Amino acid sequence: MGRKTMLFLIVGVLGAYYFYTPLPDNIEEPWKLVLLATYINAITDLALFVELLGISHFINTVNFLMTFQEVPPTSDENVIVMETTFNSVPVRTYVPKRKSQTLRRGLFYIHGGGWCLGSAAWFDTDFLSRQTAERLDAIVISTNYRLAPKHHFPNQFEDVYNALKWFLRQDVLDKYGVDPERIGILGDSAGGNLAAAVTQQLIDDPDVKIKLKTQSLIYPALQILDVDLPSYRENSHFPVLSKSLMVRFWSEYFTTDRSLENAMFFNQHVPVESSHLFKFVNWSSLLPEKFKKGHFYNSPTYGSSELAKKYPGFLDVRAAPLLADDSKLHKLPLTYVLTCQYDVLRDDGIMYVTRLQKAGVRVTHDHIEDGFHGAVSIQGFKIRYRLENQHVSWLSQNL
Repeated sequence: MGRKTMLFLIVGVLGAYYFYTPLPDNIEEPWKLVLLATYINAITDLALFVELLGISHFINTVNFLMTFQEVPPTSDENVIVMETTFNSVPVRTYVPKRKSQTLRRGLFYIHGGGWCLGSAAWFDTDFLSRQTAERLDAIVISTNYRLAPKHHFPNQFEDVYNALKWFLRQDVLDKYGVDPERIGILGDSAGGNLAAAVTQQLIDDPDVKIKLKTQSLIYPALQILDVDLPSYRENSHFPVLSKSLMVRFWSEYFTTDRSLENAMFFNQHVPVESSHLFKFVNWSSLLPEKFKKGHFYNSPTYGSSELAKKYPGFLDVRAAPLLADDSKLHKLPLTYVLTCQYDVLRDDGIMYVTRLQKAGVRVTHDHIEDGFHGAVSIQGFKIRYRLENQHVSWLSQNL
């Protein structure tokens, strides 16, 4: 076999690996998603290779390669954008320029990124924040928080909670002209996890007198007890978020010890003494029939108690909001949940919807049959505008 033939075969195999991404027929603009998947796969593979060589941690490399996404806090003709700190936590504030005769809505936004990536300065995050501020005529606070692997749970939770509590102070609301009875929280992916967690924590905090009117959870990650859900089975290799990457994010949230990641991937990390928690995430009883079709529930395989003793965070309700009992859920505010069919996190959101409804919470659930993870914020896709319109419309009516 000649060198040219060998080179052609190598290029062909690599091209097939990176560009061949089978997609369902109902995906809008499939080639855009293929190109996005190729870009993500290239970054993750390079980061894994650099980690294998012992040069840099996987997440640190990805963060370095994504720094070009950051944009400065630039005001435009519609919105004033500034950076400040809320209780020592860096945030960006978005204030509409047009004058208002009344106090405005307030929206506290938490970006996604697997507790490891992302920033209020990322272009997609900044764009979503300023669009929401303009369209709702609302004050939007986009918070940062410390990231893994340098910082682990509960640092991310504590940063978000401290910034939120600062925002809910009457003097701060007065400064920004926010109506204390019209404040909502919004988070996507890992940000949805943090939004759900801090909203639960806020309920019984005696120091916080002003409460949230709404919570909006966009394809939230809500539990790590079971990664053998139908959505994980069906979408384990689907762009933008594979099962292996999601499990890596979850593991990094708690530790850089890769043994936890391996145990999580094979559902062998929950000790038998925590078996009572599985009732909160049992998809066989919490998912509607259409999402269970063709799937059979596997009873839990219990793992070593040592991992849970070393890294108890994955059993903590502040990290896994689905573990909250019904008495806690019953007190939650008006809720919006968006889930996407082609997303490993789909069933987390749907199970939360079921549990909230059973607890008597008013919930609006938008399930996007042609949606995929990240669709709300990724630029250049038509679906982004459709999903943004649905959520902004809900906020306009309910916040």
